[in-house]
Amino acid sequence: MAELVKQEGNSVEFKVSVPAGEVSRAYQQVWTAVARDVRVPGFRPGKAPKSVLAQRLRKGYIEEEVRDRLVEIHYPQAARELKLSLVDAHIHPGDIRDGQTFDFTVHGETYPQVTLGDWKSVSLTSSSPEITDEVLEKTLQDLRERNATFEAAERPIEATDMVTIQELGEQEAGSYPVYLDVAEPHVRDALVGKAKGDEVEITVPAHSHGDHEHPEHTVRVRIEDVKHKQLQELDDAFAASLNFESLERLRTDLKAELERRATSEGDTARREEFVQALVSGMTVDVPQALIQRRREAMLQEIQDDLSRQGVQWAEYEKFMQEQDKLDEFMADLNKNAETRVRRDLALEQLAEDQGVSLTDQQFNAALSALAQANNTTIQALRSQLGANGLNGYYASIVREQALTQAIASLTGEQGTQTPAEESSDAEGTGEGSNEQSEQGTEQSEQATEPGELLPETAQPGEDAPQGE
Repeated sequence: MAELVKQEGNSVEFKVSVPAGEVSRAYQQVWTAVARDVRVPGFRPGKAPKSVLAQRLRKGYIEEEVRDRLVEIHYPQAARELKLSLVDAHIHPGDIRDGQTFDFTVHGETYPQVTLGDWKSVSLTSSSPEITDEVLEKTLQDLRERNATFEAAERPIEATDMVTIQELGEQEAGSYPVYLDVAEPHVRDALVGKAKGDEVEITVPAHSHGDHEHPEHTVRVRIEDVKHKQLQELDDAFAASLNFESLERLRTDLKAELERRATSEGDTARREEFVQALVSGMTVDVPQALIQRRREAMLQEIQDDLSRQGVQWAEYEKFMQEQDKLDEFMADLNKNAETRVRRDLALEQLAEDQGVSLTDQQFNAALSALAQANNTTIQALRSQLGANGLNGYYASIVREQALTQAIASLTGEQGTQTPAEESSDAEGTGEGSNEQSEQGTEQSEQATEPGELLPETAQPGEDAPQGE
């Protein structure tokens, strides 16, 4: 029997009473288990009397086992009976005796009530960058720069040269190249006009590097080699060197890739603009338990990343303390955790308001796509994620689908597909598509994809699957 004692905002208190008969049955079950597991000399398994068994048990052991068993059963039952969705709970058990009613009290935080503002009236102003002829030409020039060659130059150094230098001093460092067109001004100014074999002093101004402050100092170097940059002509031969049949084909494919990225950038900007508006218009009292749980998950991710780099969290934490940065780090972590929780709550409510859900087939298709992307099997992925991870991934897809549908309703455009939709489309592809794919295989193996020519840019993505 459950009784709601008090509820204020997200805080709730309720009392649970377990009838004496159930308490007695639980006692009997625990004693039976103990008799089966505890070996007593002179008695067959399960036949030793309670008085003998009790002498071999820690005082209070039976009561703890009975109490834990009853709480495990009756706590979730009480939450369902009172229609409470709890995100955190502290259980305070009363005394327990065989043949008597057992009471315990629960203090907890409920999942918050979320009310969204009028998101349907949001006006999105973000747009995709325009890919003009000037943008295309600049990209082509960047390609020429990245594919430039360097040839020996027997002359004074110029501002676009590549110079090989060696640091001099008590402990001479190895030689390394310096590309003057992207070098720091103080380096470029010190080297331009000098020649191979010259020794040069470079004054490095005071600067910060990471968490370290470096005062102004001087570095003495010897110039070992000078090479000038040789740019290829922008013609069919240049296109051929990049595996394109002609300069015109390179221009066409490159522009298409730039436009694809611009569209993606515009989609990302609109999504972020909409989510910010959604969160700003939301009314919610966020439970601290949700923020703390997310903060702990984020901190664990950071610790795992450091571990993969060979750095122990204790060492990094000590370093931040020495730099007086730890408090700032933890404050930023807490702020980011709250931001993520608020975004998730807003999108979950958006999904509920729109009636968004996934069928088992859609979720399995999304899992299949994720497994393929990570070069593993669905079974291995399910095992790796566990129940909490699977629930978290399911929720992330639902949030993403709700966001996509909402933006499509505001813009009248078809939004970016969710993983579930993309997988469903892929599964529904007919034989004709396979035929076309086979016909294009030979060409695609020989040609360079235009996306490979451009630097990597941030793409819209989802949070890693994780459970709350």
